[in-house]
Amino acid sequence: MIKIYTQLAQGEAWVRRYRGSLPVFACVLGFTETCLIPGISAAGLTPDDRKYTACADAEFLYYGAAHQPQYPLPPLTAGASPVLISRAVVAELNIPVYLFNAGLASIPSVPLIDLGGTVARCLSTGAAMEIGTVKHLLEQGLLWGSQLSANNPQGYLILSECVVGGTTTALAILTGLGIDAAGKVNSSHAVCNHVQKLSVVQAGLEKFNRFTNPLELVAAVGDPMQVVVAGMAIAASRRCGVLLAGGTQMLAVYALLQAIAQAYDLSWQPEAIVIGTTRWVAEDTTGATVDLALSLGTNSMIRGQETPPLLATQLSFANSRYPQLQAYEQGFVKEGVGAGSACIAAYLSQNWQQEQLLTAIESQFKELINSLSH
Repeated sequence: MIKIYTQLAQGEAWVRRYRGSLPVFACVLGFTETCLIPGISAAGLTPDDRKYTACADAEFLYYGAAHQPQYPLPPLTAGASPVLISRAVVAELNIPVYLFNAGLASIPSVPLIDLGGTVARCLSTGAAMEIGTVKHLLEQGLLWGSQLSANNPQGYLILSECVVGGTTTALAILTGLGIDAAGKVNSSHAVCNHVQKLSVVQAGLEKFNRFTNPLELVAAVGDPMQVVVAGMAIAASRRCGVLLAGGTQMLAVYALLQAIAQAYDLSWQPEAIVIGTTRWVAEDTTGATVDLALSLGTNSMIRGQETPPLLATQLSFANSRYPQLQAYEQGFVKEGVGAGSACIAAYLSQNWQQEQLLTAIESQFKELINSLSH
């Protein structure tokens, strides 16, 4: 149920180390006005829908379908929200969930830990956030990574995200760090909109003078989630395992945390960190996720750089009874809200196989359909 695509020995050692452990699930929510560009993302049918995707996902992750949401899950071009997958696992296995507000436009009605961040302006401005905000968010990430890992020293943390438009800000960070990421990133579209993403990124980077440290790059073209998760992962890796939950966005976070650790001389443990996603991302023919992961180890701008182990759940929706889930097999949605890593956790903790995962996820989807019909 897990395939390791890069750094096989390190990935296998990590899987062995945390077999039988139950994780803590953290989800960092943020907002970038980049997501309001028409067609940039399929995580919400219209730009207006995308304003509330993170709020809706947070509510569903925490409460499930039985709760009357303040923000219902938005309609998608095709498919169903990946939060169904994450919710199925955390509810069934009773995994503790922490939700962090790194900078949201609206506040969902869930218990949120407010990190004192702000919404990011569109990265095309080259001035997404204030540098003071970015520094504050890094400090919060380091603080919470230390705190969560202290409470779970024998286990691991799942660090997930919900930022609509986040694969475009990820491309901006990767490119700004000197990594050749053009044409390699993923998206929620069935066929990745590489040309559109790159034009937005180039517009932002052209307005931004060469940075002297990575936090300036985040302030110029990033989003509030990235620096928080980078800080969390650096601090948590010193004490426990870290599963960075996502594809393109977490590859960007990994590159960023290496750059931050170098720039600020912060200690971290590379062998403690792996990236976990879905096979829909890892094997996306309209991107090049594995190539992108490998390229993180060849960046001359970062000393002692590492290629991260890239893991993916082998979950399939080919035999699902719901067309909205089958849409994943056509390349829609693919990942989000830690979906792939939640499935990896179900396998590590309870040895869940394809049938158990599919049953739990379809059960969540059925509950959602029933709640909408009442």
